[in-house]
Amino acid sequence: MKFTIKREILLDALNKVSKAISTKNLIPVLGGIKFELKKKKLTLTASDNDITIQTVIESNSDEEFKIDNEGSIIISGKYILDIVRKLPDEFINIEVVDDLKILIYTDNSEFNLNGISESEYPNIGLEESKKKIIIKAGTLKAIVNQTAFATSNEESKPVLTGINFNIVGDVLECNATDSYRLARKVVKLEKSSEENYNIVIPSHNLIEFTKILGDDEDEIEMHIFNNKILFKNGYLKFESRLINGAYPNTSNLLPEDSMLVVSTNLFDFYNVIDRVSILTSDKEKNIVTLETQGDTLILKSSSVEIGRVEEKMTIKKNNDEDIKISFSARYMMDALKSFSTETVDLHFVGEIKPILIKSQEDDTLTQLVLPIRTY
Repeated sequence: MKFTIKREILLDALNKVSKAISTKNLIPVLGGIKFELKKKKLTLTASDNDITIQTVIESNSDEEFKIDNEGSIIISGKYILDIVRKLPDEFINIEVVDDLKILIYTDNSEFNLNGISESEYPNIGLEESKKKIIIKAGTLKAIVNQTAFATSNEESKPVLTGINFNIVGDVLECNATDSYRLARKVVKLEKSSEENYNIVIPSHNLIEFTKILGDDEDEIEMHIFNNKILFKNGYLKFESRLINGAYPNTSNLLPEDSMLVVSTNLFDFYNVIDRVSILTSDKEKNIVTLETQGDTLILKSSSVEIGRVEEKMTIKKNNDEDIKISFSARYMMDALKSFSTETVDLHFVGEIKPILIKSQEDDTLTQLVLPIRTY
């Protein structure tokens, strides 16, 4: 194998696939990136058995990518990425000599690396389904940004560490919950799915995928199988395992009626909570209390060791009811951060019932935060 390539083209591809390099190194070969050069294409593949990422660089002109000899080899992901990232030259030459010796050189630099035979690399198919689902890259990014934070970190409940994708016809409903809060995003697909799907994708894997996505208008193909999902975006393929197990029915958590709806400016409300939470003693729960008195909202927190704080702001209400309720400031702020609207509506059902956060400017997103008893 021997080729010359523009450094920035190779670096972009390496940055994408390197997110799948195994850091645990239980299987040494998975610490490497598979370079496969044939038919005027360089295919780079990396996998850690949880996710697999593959991208293709096409040789359209010798000016940017010149192929001398075809071939395949596994190169250490950490070292090839560091070398390509730090070399100052515009072009890089990569050549395999003596079967497993890799020469990486420019006009002024030369690196010798030991490679691994491609025969040792696991067989990765990355097959596609005939029944693909199309979604815009921007929509997928929004789903992950607005729901992933609500997934659980506890491996004892594996199904809650993922985002639930429920596809019925042309409606995709995504849910994330850690039992204390719920994030729901509902989007309409441009084309109906031939089959209904109810799957759970590890949220960490989805976050990694959205980091390497390009233009928001790009079309993403979703190919769903029994135990895995393949996302395809142009020359980029990203495969993730699915989490086994039935996702809880979250619809019954969302109250249909509310005794009181409070409308407030999102930016102002977020900042008030942020300031009030400064004096909370328990950084995990950081409990604040919300109280309404007419068209005034009072937020307060207190700590025996630190002191107390109280802030007021003007709000709009849909009736004359008042409420007093306590909740985690961190959970509420996470929920508010997911909105990109000017105002939010807080739906209250009772002092020990979930708080629903919505916005009239975006009916695709719903957040739910459980109250905390303070007595």
